[in-house]
Amino acid sequence: MRVVGGLYKGRVLVPFDGDRIRPTSDKVRESFYNIVRDKVYGCNFLDLFCGTGAMGIEALSRGASFVQLNDFSKDSLTVVKKNLEKLKITDNVKITNFDATGCLKNSIQKFDIIYIDPPYKSDLGIKVLPFVGEALTDDGIAVYESETPFNERVSGLEIYDTRKYGRAYLTFFKKGE
Repeated sequence: MRVVGGLYKGRVLVPFDGDRIRPTSDKVRESFYNIVRDKVYGCNFLDLFCGTGAMGIEALSRGASFVQLNDFSKDSLTVVKKNLEKLKITDNVKITNFDATGCLKNSIQKFDIIYIDPPYKSDLGIKVLPFVGEALTDDGIAVYESETPFNERVSGLEIYDTRKYGRAYLTFFKKGE
């Protein structure tokens, strides 16, 4: 696993053991950042289920002003800290250890981009979506990564795009009714 663009492009991230962390593939990350490239520079970015931290590190690499890396798993946060140390990233990043809903409810920060990549076999992403709109800036976006298409209505959010990459679906939301 490597950083695919920006300041840290090509840098390899630390390996992790086991199958408890399912990182977003390089291909999906690269495609996502190609889609949102105009929104990343200077943005506030929340990686809600950060796993290895790769998605948020990619945002920092591409010029995000601030990145919050959140995960409930202390094992994941250990990997995140190792990746930040390896790349010597100390500024403009905050690591939090909350469940996803608690992270959104307790945040005073508003985000321009929220990336939601829960464990595929759980309903955690669906449970957290109703709280996402309140954490977004007025023109912010949220992206939900899942292994099945998502087309349900979510209060406060509106789907504006869906993409499929291998087994991953990315559903893009903006604030809505």
